Order: sequence, then structure tokens, then C-alpha cells
Amino acid sequence: MYLTSESKKDIFKEHGGSEKNTGVSESQIALFTTRINHLTEHLKVNKKDHGTEKALMTMVGKRKQLLNYLKMYDIERYRAIIAKLGLRK
Repeated sequence: MYLTSESKKDIFKEHGGSEKNTGVSESQIALFTTRINHLTEHLKVNKKDHGTEKALMTMVGKRKQLLNYLKMYDIERYRAIIAKLGLRK
């Protein structure tokens, strides 16, 4: 599998403060971004995989909801995560 538990722990440690802090918005956004990037590469090769395309659109929507939440409550953390992950906004 492309996303092992060790790689998830690294993502949570880098963006959430510790590997057990999985509920922070930044760590969830980073995890969604990793999964979105993986599915985007998969869809470049497998253009007719419509199930994966639907899952990708669902993840993009969830990440957008988390980003909107973060923007509404703490604009500085929002700007920091956008810059760190290199997202367009």
C-alpha cells in the first residue's frame, strides 16, 4: 500500500505536532493532500477508472471543507498550511 502507518505518523508528526495528534486540521489536510496527489497520478495512467475519480472528487471536497473551517477560525494557520503544502488558493 502506498500509505503505510509509518508514513501517516510522519505526516502527523510534521503537521500536527506529534504522531498521536491526528485530529488537528493541518494534519488532516496534509493527509488528504497526500492521498489526492497519489490518486491524481493513478488517474493519469488509468483514465477510465471512474470509481477512483469519484473518490478523488470526494476527498477534494473534504479537504476544501477543512480549509474553509481553518480559514474561518484561524487565518494565520490557514495561510501557513497553504504555503507549506503548496496549494493554490
